Amino acid sequence: MATDARPARLTPAEFDTLYRRLAGRAAEGDGGARTPARVLAATREVRTGRTVTMAAPVQTAPGPDDPEPARHRMSQWPGRSGESGSGLHFAMDRFAMNVHGDADSHIDALCHVIYDGTLHGGVPAGTVTEGGATALAIDAAHDGIVGRGVLLDIPRLRGVPWLEPGDHVSADDLGAAERAQDVRVTEGDLLFVRVGHRLRRAELGAWHVARARAGLHPSAMEFLAERRVAVLGGDGNNDTAPSCTDGVDFPVHVLAIHAMGLYLLDYLQFEDLARACEEERRWSFLCVVAPLRLPEATGSPVNPIAVL
Repeated sequence: MATDARPARLTPAEFDTLYRRLAGRAAEGDGGARTPARVLAATREVRTGRTVTMAAPVQTAPGPDDPEPARHRMSQWPGRSGESGSGLHFAMDRFAMNVHGDADSHIDALCHVIYDGTLHGGVPAGTVTEGGATALAIDAAHDGIVGRGVLLDIPRLRGVPWLEPGDHVSADDLGAAERAQDVRVTEGDLLFVRVGHRLRRAELGAWHVARARAGLHPSAMEFLAERRVAVLGGDGNNDTAPSCTDGVDFPVHVLAIHAMGLYLLDYLQFEDLARACEEERRWSFLCVVAPLRLPEATGSPVNPIAVL
């Protein structure tokens, strides 16, 4: 069984070497391209037709991890302005969200990470302006992201309900979880890694996750590169806090989005899916991710659906 020993810190030079290696691998291959053939193959994962959400309910109350929660306001409702109950009326509302907050489920576009003056693939950072992103915006995924999903449950592997803030998931953890769950991550897969963030939040309450949270160690991205996955999703931020990389606060974001060109899904919830996978005795499924069509946005609220 993998342990919760924390891997070593990375120096700037070590991180740069890792970055270049992963970017080089991404450039050599198709980056786990979601081809029609792979989508068609993923449909064979459907056995029962059971559908399960991987999104958490949108938060509208402030908390230590969400000082600027989503705002939901009714703009029209029965009885407003003395309207009578006769005839036709409509209930209407408005919604606003900080897409990249630390509480709500969302997907990061490839324009989200600016590193050393560029976006993924060397696209100039200046393509992101006050008016929005003119390159690599989330609308590039307007046809949806569909493929074989795999959930690797690290707390299950370690025999704990959740990983404690500050703990790391290593490449060895990912491999050990595969063996324990009798599943294998393959090219083009949508990989989801559970650290138990949502369960801990539900049972112990919200905390300042910008200061302390569980996530992947940057070296674990070697596993994703070797398997050529297409997407990475987590029930936390995917990055550990505090960072173990000197000078880089979000090394997994930099490696996944900027170096490898992966869509990254943050703050999902896997409690429902983990329970369903246990009941079905399998950890792979058809997965459908449908971001909103926001032409110049750096991300989107998201509700990924697993179909077992």
